[in-house]
Amino acid sequence: MTMKDIFKKYLTDETPLMWIQDPINIYYMTGYLANPHERLFAYVLSNDGQEYLVAPNMEHIDISNSPFNGEHIGYNDTDNPYKLLPFELPQSIYVDKGYTTMARMEELEAHGVTSFKALDQLLIENRQIKRDDELMIMRESAQIADEAIQIGVDSLKVGISEVEVISIIEKAMKQKGIKRMSFDTMVLFGDHAASPHGEPNDRTLQENELVLFDLGVIHKGYASDITRTVQFGNVTNHAKKIYNIVLEAQQKAIEKIKPGVKLSELDQTARQHITDAGYGKYFPHRLGHGIGLDVHEAPFVTEHNNDTLQEGMVITIEPGIYIPNDVGVRIEDDIQVTQDGYEYLTKYPKEKF
Repeated sequence: MTMKDIFKKYLTDETPLMWIQDPINIYYMTGYLANPHERLFAYVLSNDGQEYLVAPNMEHIDISNSPFNGEHIGYNDTDNPYKLLPFELPQSIYVDKGYTTMARMEELEAHGVTSFKALDQLLIENRQIKRDDELMIMRESAQIADEAIQIGVDSLKVGISEVEVISIIEKAMKQKGIKRMSFDTMVLFGDHAASPHGEPNDRTLQENELVLFDLGVIHKGYASDITRTVQFGNVTNHAKKIYNIVLEAQQKAIEKIKPGVKLSELDQTARQHITDAGYGKYFPHRLGHGIGLDVHEAPFVTEHNNDTLQEGMVITIEPGIYIPNDVGVRIEDDIQVTQDGYEYLTKYPKEKF
């Protein structure tokens, strides 16, 4: 069943049109990814099954070479694209409200729309269950992320800076054909890793420090996300203890993954282990999140999310302990929920110190 077939059944005579403007959601529906910046970009599906992409004329060649087989409604920068639509906008339409700006809603209202219905939850429910073709791409994306970690580890030497390591990793990824990372690559040395979202800078590596890598790549539209904390030299017993607690917390949570288990149970399992070890106040973030076309998407693995795991979901599990001015450790993997358990997508080694 195509995306058009799945979503068309929600269109009625009362609300006969779907108008999606998030480029990631448009890619999900059409296989075409673009970012026309401030210009109008919308995927339209009508209840008679007609599909349209409203996009600047400069996108036409790329659209014609994409999997999208509907009609391209092109326009120039001096045009009003709404006046070029080959149909009248109905009074009621579905939109992805989480992305649609007030300015865009006002434009639609000026052309006859009076009622907006949210499509967000339906998109979320479909996107969080990955198809087999999506899972295949995500395995590839995760494997490339594993390779990026190895490149970073191999570059470590006394005196190299955090930003230099990042440059080495990202240059290698570009040489491999990766156009962009999932997010700004993070490489943090020693006590600099004690900030969960620390900002890499010219801080240089010294002997006997922990190094935290957090990175991912966008491969064929799909994100990966992996964190590894590694030893450079031989770190203190205190740092090893923190690392091992985090690794045990991650393993305990992952071992519980299977369809029907509450997301909250995963978070609580890891959080309780860290708390019992005496470091609960140093674990300030959720345990993980869904991943796919966006690096952060539903479902979110928090201690209060009682939604259950379903086969085909892909989530991250990433506990951490961050002691200010001392040590920071996080370990993260991308995990697929299988029929009766789980599968690691990221596989870069992680062992007890």
